[in-house]
Amino acid sequence: MINSFRSFLIEEDKTVYFTFGRMNPPTSGHEKLMNELSKKSGSNPYRVYLSQSTDNKKNPLNYNYKIKTVRKFFPKHARSVMLDKKVKNVFDAATKLYSEGYKNINMVVGSDRINEFKKLLEKYNGVKGRHGLYKFNKINVISAGDRDPDADGISGMSASKMRSLASKGDFTQFSQGLPKSVSNNEAKKVYNEVRRGMGLKEQKEYKNTLHFTPVSEEREAYVKGNLFDINDSVAFVGSDELATVTSLGSNYVIVESNGKTYRKWLTDIQLVEKEEAKKKVKQDPDVKKAPGTQPAPYYKNLSKSTKSKRLSHFKKHAKMDDDNPAAYKKAPGDATAKTKLSKHTIKYRKMYGEDAVDLAKKKIEREKIVDKIKHARMLDRAKVRKIKNRSKADA
Repeated sequence: MINSFRSFLIEEDKTVYFTFGRMNPPTSGHEKLMNELSKKSGSNPYRVYLSQSTDNKKNPLNYNYKIKTVRKFFPKHARSVMLDKKVKNVFDAATKLYSEGYKNINMVVGSDRINEFKKLLEKYNGVKGRHGLYKFNKINVISAGDRDPDADGISGMSASKMRSLASKGDFTQFSQGLPKSVSNNEAKKVYNEVRRGMGLKEQKEYKNTLHFTPVSEEREAYVKGNLFDINDSVAFVGSDELATVTSLGSNYVIVESNGKTYRKWLTDIQLVEKEEAKKKVKQDPDVKKAPGTQPAPYYKNLSKSTKSKRLSHFKKHAKMDDDNPAAYKKAPGDATAKTKLSKHTIKYRKMYGEDAVDLAKKKIEREKIVDKIKHARMLDRAKVRKIKNRSKADA
């Protein structure tokens, strides 16, 4: 039977839509790509081809496992996911489609790869090569409306980011990048398959990893080392009193002011530029070149030698812990000086009593004595063992 003229026109305009990707592993981004591919194809057929490369960096899943997994994860598109070991790249896919009688092809990819694939497909249209020959009337490359989920880089939920999460052992975040229809058991299987492909051990315990939003900009800046440094000049919030940073804690800093040491939260102090600090409080002319600020009142009516000793004392004792009584020893020049108790000292004494420091000193001394006794007993036991061993040897 002779075909009608109409059938020849239909054959001439035969069109197909397709995509080609690694999907290693398949993600929610691939689901969006395939849904867009199906939508744009309309009444025309569409095909999904997967790469066959395997390595432990970008391609941990092998070809057969990927085909099986993609079909399971995206059952709506399962019939369009092609298992063809002869199709290893986009040129093989184009040649295959041309051999099936298609005259027009439309490739659907992420928006950031449109120009790349359009140039490649058009460059070899009608040119015979290792892949064979294809000669289409029309070649279109269409955007799926977002970045390519196979592209390198970890912005968005890309396959690259998923591999990074698997290598870090973060199953919680990894599972969130899979299609919503995927069960927890299936998620664990593909997660461990990715880890095995990357040369990592299978994970059997899955702890929920919580990802908190930053508590505050100050806290984040401090953790990154961008807020305070040792020897920085700071001012107490709500006061003109200045201090020097001597130690950095986890979420607090130790500062020294007027020979006294304080523990301050990040919100209790603010950074003061060195020059501004020196202008704000008059510096002692004999020690003003020392790190930090050296207010003149700290060294008033003292000789140069005493000032130098006083400065050394501040440096040494600023490194001591707050609960170490030695940190509160009087500095050179304080023997005859009349000092005003700070509000913190007054509060401390109200809480723990006037003799709190003396009690702390006695406790430390007692602990030292106990340690010496324990050490002496250990030595005695060692001597006894040595004598017994000699007696046995002589016998």
